[in-house]
Amino acid sequence: MLKILYGDLPIEAHQTLNEIEKGKPFRYAKDDVVFRNREGKLPIQKPNYYREFTVETPNSTDRGARRIVVDENGKKFYTDDHYQNFKEIIE
Repeated sequence: MLKILYGDLPIEAHQTLNEIEKGKPFRYAKDDVVFRNREGKLPIQKPNYYREFTVETPNSTDRGARRIVVDENGKKFYTDDHYQNFKEIIE
């Protein structure tokens, strides 16, 4: 799996990671919900293993395509193309 350094993420991803660390409340109702990995792009795990969070996209009229997915062990993944490709975040 490809990796991305924390410093190479867009600033909005930094904001999302800070919100994840602090806990709720999140900006979007669909944040901190189970990510089912239907596309199979992340390692196959038991149900409820992954949770997803929105990374805001400037000038987007909806949630956009960017997400951070966190596994139950705290490993974080970034996608900027709505789950088609993931990069593990290296902090």
